[in-house]
Amino acid sequence: MPSRDENKTEGVRLIEGGLSVDDRGSVGFINDFNFAGVKRFYAVTNHRAGFVRAWHAHRREAKYVTVLQGAAVVGAVKIDDWAEPSKTSQVDRFVLSSAKPSALYVPAGYANGFMSLVDNTVMVFFSTATVEESRGDDVRFDARYWDIWQVVER
Repeated sequence: MPSRDENKTEGVRLIEGGLSVDDRGSVGFINDFNFAGVKRFYAVTNHRAGFVRAWHAHRREAKYVTVLQGAAVVGAVKIDDWAEPSKTSQVDRFVLSSAKPSALYVPAGYANGFMSLVDNTVMVFFSTATVEESRGDDVRFDARYWDIWQVVER
């Protein structure tokens, strides 16, 4: 299955931030993220590194995801058929880390998932739908439907 690392395609986009360090400490920021359309947020942690939570899709809801602590592989794939999506669809794959602030935008019509790379990773999701709206727009696929979770040694 094709996978594209660190690229933005078809609406998925990485909003990069930065880190300012001085003698007092550091400030991480994502100044180009403006919360437009966000209705709620939630934090997610896994009990161990290497655990996969995937694939969660919405027809109408979009999400932004950022890592507050730790690091994770995050995937997003456009759904071409809601009943039986193609297993060969292009999957956008990103590594997000609290050491390099950024937020990943996942548009409506995509499935997303993640695997924590280190223990105690904390992910925050910002959603454009209320819980009630999301419940009526929730589609799930097996965690290995698009299996992008292998970390390749280089």
